[in-house]
Amino acid sequence: MAKIIQEREKCIGCGSCVALCPKFWEMGEDGKSSLKGGKQNSEGNCELETKEIGCNQEAADSCPVQIIQVIKE
Repeated sequence: MAKIIQEREKCIGCGSCVALCPKFWEMGEDGKSSLKGGKQNSEGNCELETKEIGCNQEAADSCPVQIIQVIKE
């Protein structure tokens, strides 16, 4: 299992995660990216548990404000 965490409030809406990993990411109506199927955690971040990391590490590495974490469990 892996956990994808996004600090959505800090998103600048560049869209690199969406371009690189559209299976997991989409642009919200507010111009910020959203983690598809993600739920808000106790720290106010968006979190998704998944069996496959897929392109999420690439999305995290490309984020100019480094607000995406991929945690392999």
